[in-house]
Parts: sequence; structure tokens; C-alpha cells
Amino acid sequence: MLNFEFLLPTRIVFGNDVIYQIGEEAKKIGNRAFIVTDKGVLKTGFIERIQQLLKEADVESDVFSDVDPNPRDRSVQKGLKKAAKFKTELLVGVGGGSAIDTAKAIGVILQEGGKIQDYEGLDRVKKPITPLIAVPTTAGTGTEVTFWSVITDTKRKFKMSIGSPLMAAKVALVDPMLTLTLPKEVTAFTGIDALVHAIEGYTSMLSQPVSDSLALSAIEHISHNIRKAYANGGNVEARYNMMLGSMLAGISFGNSDVASVHCMGEAMGGLYDTPHGLSMAVCLPYCMEHNIISNPEKFADIARALGEEVEGLTSLETAMQGVVAIRSLLRDLNIPDARSLGLKKADLNKLATAAAANVSVESNPRILDKQDFLTMFQRAYDNE
Repeated sequence: MLNFEFLLPTRIVFGNDVIYQIGEEAKKIGNRAFIVTDKGVLKTGFIERIQQLLKEADVESDVFSDVDPNPRDRSVQKGLKKAAKFKTELLVGVGGGSAIDTAKAIGVILQEGGKIQDYEGLDRVKKPITPLIAVPTTAGTGTEVTFWSVITDTKRKFKMSIGSPLMAAKVALVDPMLTLTLPKEVTAFTGIDALVHAIEGYTSMLSQPVSDSLALSAIEHISHNIRKAYANGGNVEARYNMMLGSMLAGISFGNSDVASVHCMGEAMGGLYDTPHGLSMAVCLPYCMEHNIISNPEKFADIARALGEEVEGLTSLETAMQGVVAIRSLLRDLNIPDARSLGLKKADLNKLATAAAANVSVESNPRILDKQDFLTMFQRAYDNE
């Protein structure tokens, strides 16, 4: 029997149009809200709407929108200066994982000083961050309910993971209606990112009964709705279920961990600046195949959650059907192969080294070393 802990410091407000509660939620925390977002979200008009709702609640606001995809340390420093000058009382992260992770990182340094590299790793943050309201606009990262921020160290070209329960958002306003206008390509790769969170949260060495239940539910919600949302972005039911699945996956891996897919995908993102979800997508089938023998029963559960018909098959055969299902899903979503994302043969050794240095490598269900990662990168390069 397993002893375990489960932690969820974030209060979740989920549902269509809950964004209109942001003024009320912000006013409970402070009177000066610093909004962290990216230029893409800024163009949608969401930020103007949020600022108006804050104004109606007598909350003054300022906006920082210079967040890069795969957020960088220099963006954190730039936002930090503006947030300090504004005398920020609360942060509002609006966007995908890049914006919310940047907001978390700014919140760390506002309270503790220094630079974000000082907090790389687990539990090096010692003070609660500046109170944060997280508003996701993609069904992908789940960062609104996790204790992690991933920031690229530009000098090392390496994605740093910074993790502590003290970094959790105070409130997550999770509104599926904010995803209705997402381009289908973004729907695809952010949705696969969420699916990876659920799969790795379920199979991680740190998984436990509560995170397992959430992960399987997330896999079902995402796999049964991602094609619908990709085919018709205005499908409100599919968008609702995708956002719910993404959030459940975030809670799951936040209380478990990610594993080899993230080790490889983050290595690619650090070197090539590829979109996070696409990096995850091209690595997923190779990592699943490699890891299956460590726990065929769990990978068989994943195949069933993906909707595969597996009557009469052994656990190992069922588990392999899960990989077949993932490859079919990636084709349906027009996910490109690794070389199309910039993967170069000359870089495989460097990528394997970076993957093996990832903080989550020890959470992988199968013991891995650099050679294992090199083999999987080679398979991805060869598009086997």
C-alpha cells in the first residue's frame, strides 16, 4: 500500500464566461494588477476586456506583453522591472504556458530578489510569490494549477524547471470560451501537450491514486474531443471538454511528475525554440514504446482510455495499441515530423545530453541514460 500526499493550493473557478468574475476576484487580493501576456493574446482584445472588468472593480492595471514563446530569462527580467515600477499588488497571467510561467517567475523575484536562475530546480523558492490569478487561453499547459514554471536560460539554451508549491496561482479562472478562436494548429499542439501531461502523470514513478484517477479522466476527455475541436473550433462542447481535460492533466502531473517526453521535448525547445507542444508531440510515440515494458498494465489502461478496442489482447499487446492510437492521432492533426521542426543529426548527441540532465528524468518509469535518449532521438530523426 502506498502512502502519499496530494496538494492543490489553487482555487479553481471553471466554466463558460467565468472571465467576467476577474474584477471581483482581483479586488479580494489587491488594487494594482500587473497583467502578463503575449502579443498574440493582446491582438485578440481579451486584455482590453480584462482591463475594463478590473477598472469596474476599482482595480488599476498595467500590461506587460513582451512574453516570448518558450519564455526566456530576459523576458522575465524585463517584466520584473516594469512590475516593480508599477508597485504590483497582484499578478494576472493571461495566455498559454509562456505567459503564466513568466508571471510565476516574475512573482518569485518580486518577493525574493536575484535572478530566475537562482531558483532552478525543486523547492529553492522559499517565499510565496506575489498573488497570481491565472487565466489560460489554451487547453494545453495546465500551468494554471501546477507549481512549476519553465524558463529558457538564453546563455545555456536550456529550459530550466523551477518548482515549489509556493509558486501556485492563488486563483485559476478557467474559461473554455477563451479558446474558441484558437487556430486549429495551436489547438492541435497544445492539446497534445495536455495529453502528454496526462500520460506522463499516470506513468511517472511519482504517481499516486488521486493523480492516477485525474490522469485517466484527462486522457479520455482530451482524446475524445481533440479531433472535434481541431475540425471545428466553434464546437463549444469539445472546447469545454478539452479545457477540462487540460486542467485535470495539470492537477495530475502537478502531484506526480512528467518524464522522458518532456526531457526530450524541452531539450529540443531549448536548442531550436520549437513550440513546446510540437516538441512533445514528435517525441511522444518513441518514449511510450521505450517505456511500455516498465509497466505494461498502466500503458494498457492508457490505450483503453484512448478508446482502443482491445478485447482478447494481453496487457503488452493492449499497451502497444496505445502507441498505434497516438500515431494515428498525430497524423489526423497534421503534426509534422521531427526533422521538419529542425532536428539535425549533428545535434543528437547534444540533445541527448540535455535530456539526460532534465530534472524529471528520475521520474521516468524506465531507468534512462544518455544513450537511451540518443536512441530515441535517432528514431525520431529517422521518422521510424
